[in-house]
Amino acid sequence: MPQYRQGPFGTTVCRYWLRWALFLPVTAFAQTSPFDTGANSLVSFALTIATPIAVLIVIGLAIAAAVGRISWGWVIGAIVGIAAIFGAPQIVAWIRSLFGV
Repeated sequence: MPQYRQGPFGTTVCRYWLRWALFLPVTAFAQTSPFDTGANSLVSFALTIATPIAVLIVIGLAIAAAVGRISWGWVIGAIVGIAAIFGAPQIVAWIRSLFGV
């Protein structure tokens, strides 16, 4: 019978590294995605900036429509657009739930 020679590290060290390599993907999935973190902070920043701007736009459009400078369709369209901007996280969550993501 041929004799197999062990390497300089022995079987214990090889088993340790094999176990470590097998559990490496599990630790990678345990972390949060940097894209999600960055996207969430960007959305919260945009909503912080958009709040006072949206209020001023609605007031300006309502005054312009009241004096007859623009149609009320523009005001309604702006309000729907603002609702879509502020409801974007809920809309995205709803669409993701539809596709099971």
